[in-house]
Amino acid sequence: LEGKLDIVALKESINQIIARHETLRTKFAQINGIPTQIIKPPFELSLPTQDLSNLTPSQTTTQLQHFLLSARQQQFDLEQDFPIQVLLLKLGATEHILQVTLHHIASDGWSLTVLAKELSAHYTAALQNQPSPLPQLPIQYADFALWQRQHLQGTTLQTQLDYWKQKLLGLPKLQLPIDYPRPAIETFKGASQSLSLSPSLTSKLKQLTQQQGVTLFMTLLAGFKVLLHRYSSQESISVGSLIANRNRSEIEGLIGFFVNSLVMYTDLGGEPSFTEVLKRVRQTAIEAYAHQDLPFEKLVEELQPERSLSHNPLFQVMFALQQSELINPSFSLPNLEVGWYKGSETEVTVRVDLELHLWQEGEEINGYCAYNRDLFAPQTIKRMLTHYENILTAAVETPELPINLLPILSGTERQQLLVGWNKTQIDYPTNKCIHELFAAQVEKTPEAVALVFEEQELTYSQLNSKANQLAHELQRLGVAPEVLVGICVQRSVEMVVGLLAILKAGGAYVPLDPNYPRSRLSQIKQQAQLHLLLSDSQSQSQLPGTETSVILIDQHLEITAEPSTNPVTDVKPENLAYVLFTSGSTGRPKGVAIEHRSPVCLVSWAQTVFDNEQLSGVLASTSICFDLSVFELFVPLSCGGKVILAENALYLPSLPGAKQVRLINTVPSAARELIRSNGIPSGVATVNLAGEPLDQELVNALYQQSTIKAVYNLYGPSEDTTYSTFALMETGVSPTIGRPIANTQTYILDAQKQPVSVGVAGELHLAGLGLARGYLNQPELTQEKFISHPFSEVSDAKVYKTGDLARYLSDGQIEYLGRLDHQVKIRGFRIEIGEIETVLRQNPTVKETVVVAWSEQVGEQRLFAYIVPEVENLSSEDQQLIETQVSEHKSLVYENGQQLIPQWKQYLLERLPEYMVPSGYVVLSQLPLTPNGKVDRKALPVPETVDKYLSTAYVIPQTETERQIANIWQEVLKVEKVGIYDNFFELGGHSLLLMQVLTKLQEIYTHKTSIVELFQYPTISTLSKHLINKLKKEQVHDSPTTDQSKSKRSARKASMKQQQEQRQQRQQHRQKKSK
Repeated sequence: LEGKLDIVALKESINQIIARHETLRTKFAQINGIPTQIIKPPFELSLPTQDLSNLTPSQTTTQLQHFLLSARQQQFDLEQDFPIQVLLLKLGATEHILQVTLHHIASDGWSLTVLAKELSAHYTAALQNQPSPLPQLPIQYADFALWQRQHLQGTTLQTQLDYWKQKLLGLPKLQLPIDYPRPAIETFKGASQSLSLSPSLTSKLKQLTQQQGVTLFMTLLAGFKVLLHRYSSQESISVGSLIANRNRSEIEGLIGFFVNSLVMYTDLGGEPSFTEVLKRVRQTAIEAYAHQDLPFEKLVEELQPERSLSHNPLFQVMFALQQSELINPSFSLPNLEVGWYKGSETEVTVRVDLELHLWQEGEEINGYCAYNRDLFAPQTIKRMLTHYENILTAAVETPELPINLLPILSGTERQQLLVGWNKTQIDYPTNKCIHELFAAQVEKTPEAVALVFEEQELTYSQLNSKANQLAHELQRLGVAPEVLVGICVQRSVEMVVGLLAILKAGGAYVPLDPNYPRSRLSQIKQQAQLHLLLSDSQSQSQLPGTETSVILIDQHLEITAEPSTNPVTDVKPENLAYVLFTSGSTGRPKGVAIEHRSPVCLVSWAQTVFDNEQLSGVLASTSICFDLSVFELFVPLSCGGKVILAENALYLPSLPGAKQVRLINTVPSAARELIRSNGIPSGVATVNLAGEPLDQELVNALYQQSTIKAVYNLYGPSEDTTYSTFALMETGVSPTIGRPIANTQTYILDAQKQPVSVGVAGELHLAGLGLARGYLNQPELTQEKFISHPFSEVSDAKVYKTGDLARYLSDGQIEYLGRLDHQVKIRGFRIEIGEIETVLRQNPTVKETVVVAWSEQVGEQRLFAYIVPEVENLSSEDQQLIETQVSEHKSLVYENGQQLIPQWKQYLLERLPEYMVPSGYVVLSQLPLTPNGKVDRKALPVPETVDKYLSTAYVIPQTETERQIANIWQEVLKVEKVGIYDNFFELGGHSLLLMQVLTKLQEIYTHKTSIVELFQYPTISTLSKHLINKLKKEQVHDSPTTDQSKSKRSARKASMKQQQEQRQQRQQHRQKKSK
């Protein structure tokens, strides 16, 4: 306020506004537990003034910010305070700042324009000693509230409810990609990013709006929904939209909270064009406006959507096209220049994940995006707004184009994603085969030790001679380029000799694990059409009946008279080196055919990352049926290193050559077990981890071993020669799979095979010199997985569809998000189960865990956690319990689940949103593993029953606390009985009823409890445990209401013993019956 200010007139004007509007003199009290508004008679509000006019400019600025911030942060006690506070700051004789703070319960955006107009009218009249020119208000807010309650009854209410229930049935949660883990309890810490659409684009948007017969709001909302669809890959998009709800003349001049939230739901399925989306949005908006009378709170109460403290119900983003007058209401006061003070450091509060507010200003559309800074980074929102503008720009030019083809990326972004982050070219020996790299190394270091197995050691020269002798024999038997030779042997020196011999003879090796079932070996043998089969005396008996010639390597090497010189062959880098058979979704194994040039390229890359010291002793513990073995064997043998052969990585501590190991190349689960058993030798300095998702806890644990200097996370399918990306891990940094290795390109694409933006999830595609030729004798599958390269000028170039979900981070690192087929939806929430597993592993009582979604009914899935407990971290009593659970987990989890499982569930509830917490738990002695050490999810036992105590089956309250809470619930919810696992909201509870619960609880317990805690613990079981934990500090203990004289521990042991006896009796009864 600049100019001559009459403070008395200003104070009088403010008090006249308060007298005129009942909302500004209303307090809220609880009467019998029910929030009730108490309207007070008109009163005189003081106008506190702070005089800053005598301070220096810098002192003035500091004090001004202090007072403005304090006024904003001052909380309202709605039982004691009126919902309006004012503060006048004097900066000089003719310069003042007036801060008016209104609680949202008594005002909204429209109310600010009413306030501005009335302040102008009252102040003008006061200066002239005239009465207020404003007519008396026809009604007050309380009148409207009463009318609304009476109006929304019977048929009117049912019509509104029926529409919304039908429209929002099964509404999924919008799950935008976020930068930080979502807190278990939603925060409202906001920040904002501005947006401005040029006059040219604004003009074209208005033209399109007119052509399509829609409003500008609908056009801008349609563009926003397309953006959300492109970011989330979801077709069902719901957005919250605020409406003034002032559709009756009597309430237009009231100060009060009238604004209502509408759920604008649109199905974007079927690859519609932008014009089609406009039609769908228009229809949605028209329907929503026709059913706008139902308050959002009533809608939530009736629909009973999945409630979570981490999400807003029904929608997670909001959109508004506002009048500029509502953003900065304009008004004038006599003798004063009035403007909005812009120097205040405003802290943004957000009600949902993200809000987009737009308004027309001159020839432009301006706005800002308010976002939750605990979810999004500033650069993410800035990028998102750029993409919104790109979508609108494309839509006005080509509105008939399918929305998935509207260009969202700028040219610079596209160049970075496709080219900049894929500059990985290095030189490598293009004329060499993999065995020739070994032969060259033999010439350099013939007497160096190449291979160690148990007590045996072979030098490069010895290994080469043995392999050459066998290779000459293989050539004599017809082995040549493109000829497939099977090798089915125990892990031994002969295994490595056999592999090298097949390659030296010009053939390609096909490994078969002697531990596989004969039917599996027979499938592979038939599919590969093997020319020869190498085996040994011990494995020969495992082979299925075959007409293929079998050579026993161990016997052949004892009697051979073949020369030891390198055989001559015309094998080329384009010829096959090996074929690895992996599981196929059809049940038929698929053979990945790899040419020589690919492992040669892999070796060349490895030599740029790992130095000779790191490769001087490499543990080779992976089955040759899996591609990690290619790195373990051929990388060290191509650079003078030593291969230390082992049956299994877990045998490392007992190996004779353990002290020679410098580098371990294994899966995370094996590394975790080695740490647990203190089995990593002190000589190991480098750990390569691949084959499974890597968690930060394992990385930290490895680096805690002082001798380990480097931990690498490596990613790659067999179809791209062992490794495709790599990253050096750091402590305290979430693991990524890094960047592509040399001569490899990575592309993260959407369903239209177009690159997705940084931060957005898509399917990872691979290209480059590591790509397999395809699947052996399976042309249709090859064509399906190895598709035409969408960004290459080379006509026959291919990319491989990995089926893995990933996203680029802003620095070009790739974050692995899981398998596309491991991504599940639970009650509308899209969940990456790896996130749940990571949190569970952080519990000290959990040794290993796997989370699986099981389908119970069509369209219904439930999460089950399979847990191997860490017995050492449990009490002796719990150890006894676990040992029993391990032997009879199915029945014992059902009967004794309350012993440990509630602890795990509560642990998760404190760290994850409720919808991510498994509903079932299975205790195992160990997780089933595949032959290469990965967790075999298919071998996990199917849960026969969900634990009763985790279901909604009625369980009577058992303790005094549970009984008291149950009584309160029964009274408030007006139900006859409630079980301790019933959910408050599923029984019809809502926030107002929760206030009554809180009031009644505080009459019983003196310890302060908040409404948030009641949301957080929505069952009697969880709430009672939470309250008892809080009361423990006061030495108040909960006790069973029964007359048991024994302690809970004794009762639990007795119960266990009784249940064991009952199981034994049932088992004896079944045995007698079977006899």
